[in-house]
Amino acid sequence: MRKLLGFILLTSMVTPATAQRLLSLDSCRAMALRNNKQMSISRVKQEIAANVRKSARTKYLPHVSALGGYVYTSKEISLLNDEQKDALNGLGTNFATGVQSSIGPYAQILPAALQQRLGADLQQVAGVLNQFGGGITDAFYTDTRNMFAGSIMLTQPVFMGGAIVAMNKMADAGEQLAANSAEAKRQATLYSIDQAYWQVVSLRHKQKLAQSYLDVVKKLDGDVQKMIREGVATRSEGLSVSVKVNEAEMTKLKVDDGLTLSKMLLCQLCGLPVDEQVTLADEESEDLSTVAPAAAPQHVDLSETRPELKMLQNMIDMGKQTTNILKAGHLPQVLLTGGYAVSNPNLYNGFQRKFAGVWNVGVLVRVPIWNWGDVAYKVRAAKGATAIATLQRDEAREKIELQVSQSQFKVNEANKKLEMARKSTERAEENLRTANLGFQEGVISTTTVMEAQTAWLQAQSQKIDAEIDVKLSQVNLQKALGTLQY
Repeated sequence: MRKLLGFILLTSMVTPATAQRLLSLDSCRAMALRNNKQMSISRVKQEIAANVRKSARTKYLPHVSALGGYVYTSKEISLLNDEQKDALNGLGTNFATGVQSSIGPYAQILPAALQQRLGADLQQVAGVLNQFGGGITDAFYTDTRNMFAGSIMLTQPVFMGGAIVAMNKMADAGEQLAANSAEAKRQATLYSIDQAYWQVVSLRHKQKLAQSYLDVVKKLDGDVQKMIREGVATRSEGLSVSVKVNEAEMTKLKVDDGLTLSKMLLCQLCGLPVDEQVTLADEESEDLSTVAPAAAPQHVDLSETRPELKMLQNMIDMGKQTTNILKAGHLPQVLLTGGYAVSNPNLYNGFQRKFAGVWNVGVLVRVPIWNWGDVAYKVRAAKGATAIATLQRDEAREKIELQVSQSQFKVNEANKKLEMARKSTERAEENLRTANLGFQEGVISTTTVMEAQTAWLQAQSQKIDAEIDVKLSQVNLQKALGTLQY
């Protein structure tokens, strides 16, 4: 017997548990923020905006670039024409010929030995001059059919008309816009998950209420059937109660289906499989609204709490910086330049077939003179867009202020409805208790009992709705104020 008992205990311990996952409101919020695709997109957009801002910062810094190239031409550059080349190559010959023609008539009176000596000297001088002229021709030979060139250049902006400053301010505003957009989506995600969560809680309480009502009606049906068999109740009364049983079963079926669909939506928002079996922490709570609703703080600055207003302000700031960038196109621009250039052939010591280079520094100045009013038109258009954004922000602020007032009113209204629903529930319970006692004593008809049961069901359902309305109205107020936090 002990062995059998031990085996049973061991089997019960190793049997896998099939308990449902228990979720609280905070855990649902955390999973929703972690798995929401729009939140992931917002995070990527923030990274993009941060990289754009970092890129804008680099515009203040010097930029270094390298350039290289090769060119082959079918002809070389020639600084001497063909006649000049021939004249230089025959410089000595032409000189000797000229001398001989000049002294020819006088050479006959010279001794033969002197004439021979003079001719030899002329030939020697002609050779030297020919060699000298050929050297000059070779010196002017460029050989530029194959040309190589390269350079490293550094540019440092000095004054760009304020365009770089405006670009950086715009990048900062863009990063803030991405952050505020992420905050808006975060609050929207929390708002959606809260609504889905309390919808499930509401339907779960209504499911228990529907089951309780079904049990009560079935008990009444059983009592009426006994009374019919005893002859103290009519068949018509039995059929009326049976109809109520069918209606209660249909109501419970609808609530069951609605609860299943609501849980599927909640699982989808939390990033869980839609067929995941979950149980919420507030499903078994008897009193859902135990905390009194707080009044809206009077010192809250909506421009600082509502991400939508922040986004509109960011757009205004970006519009102003766009105007400044356009204005910069009408102002002078100054850059410092420096670098090193190399070429082959080079010109720094005649035409040489080798690489040689030179350092350089300089200043570039660009001054716009006339553009037919193009910049002025663009500036006016940008100012118009900024004015539109300003009006949109003001309109949005007015609507949000109205939304806050309405949300605060709904919180107070929901609280009043809850108090009324609680009182109605107490009366309905007392009415049902009295009707049941009267029915048992035979002084109250089944119709009166069914009416009391229906009134009790409606009162309980209204109490559940009122409790959920209090929760949702508080969430609506927090979202309207921009203080919905996790």
